[in-house]
Amino acid sequence: MKFKFNRIYFIYFLVLLVIEILIAVFLKSGFIRHTFGDYLVVILMFYFFKSFVKANDITLGIINLLIAYAIEFLQLTNMLSYFGVEQSKWANLIFGNYFSIQDLLAYTLGILTVTSLEIKKQFQINYSKK
Repeated sequence: MKFKFNRIYFIYFLVLLVIEILIAVFLKSGFIRHTFGDYLVVILMFYFFKSFVKANDITLGIINLLIAYAIEFLQLTNMLSYFGVEQSKWANLIFGNYFSIQDLLAYTLGILTVTSLEIKKQFQINYSKK
């Protein structure tokens, strides 16, 4: 694993960040807000990490998924109350406030999607060099 800035992945991250912000601001409920947003957030995180770290895509995907799962399972605790931010709109938005197995499924599908795309892209690059 090396630290190296990648402008293209950072642009992917920024585009997804804008989409996530638009979802958070304009949609208050529904599939896109609660499920598709969770699907996209792990892809956003993947591209953020990939912007700064050159690492194996599967390893990066697993680490990313473990972080998302950890945050989701922390929602079973009074984490926000413990830090005194339970009334913070942003803390509730970023960390959530209730555990959902549906969120775990969305995170898993998001990571499977992005790692599959990256592996396929790398395969195509390697194949075209032959």
